[in-house]
Amino acid sequence: MSELQRLKGLLPPENQSWVFVEAAAALDPPLITLEEIGRDEVEIQVDLEQWDFLAQDHRNLLFWHEVGRIQNDTIPRDGWEMAALAIGLGGAIGELWVQDGLLLLMALGLSGFAGYRLYLKNNSEKRLQDAISADERAIDLACRFGYSVPNAYKSLGGALKDLIEKSRKKKKRTFFEDRLEALRKSAEKARAEMAEQEGSRSSVTSENVYG
Repeated sequence: MSELQRLKGLLPPENQSWVFVEAAAALDPPLITLEEIGRDEVEIQVDLEQWDFLAQDHRNLLFWHEVGRIQNDTIPRDGWEMAALAIGLGGAIGELWVQDGLLLLMALGLSGFAGYRLYLKNNSEKRLQDAISADERAIDLACRFGYSVPNAYKSLGGALKDLIEKSRKKKKRTFFEDRLEALRKSAEKARAEMAEQEGSRSSVTSENVYG
């Protein structure tokens, strides 16, 4: 079985008909990314050359992170905002000449909405929160596919450590470090909940969930 076929088998049933897994074809591609390829169709693209150096458990959790982004509807969309901003600003300037108040307001409204969408897309805090939410989804998906809660956290934590070590850019490395810190806090919370449910803290503290 090829790696791409194996990954397709890790898609939850609700995503299998419209989410595809393919090898990345771009020059110097990211390790794994998403691309909307049509209406209601998404492709997960994997750079197999980099991918093969990761442990299988780490690959699984990084893959489920991308599935989590899909399920959370945080897929990167085409950059229509720049086009809309340009159209809106151009329309606003044109309406200043003809002095049509209604059309001027509509053009300014389009520009404002497009500008707000660009702000959200490039807002680092929102990107981080989206990634943390996708990490939480990845843990849930791992458990659906047979991982224990501690092993799911351990595998994702190990994967993030791999990404930190391989990141040459400080901004990207900090992004992964922030995700890892959030994962640690989530693991502590999950560990406490498990201890409470089982009535004994010692039953779960012996396992290191960070990798």
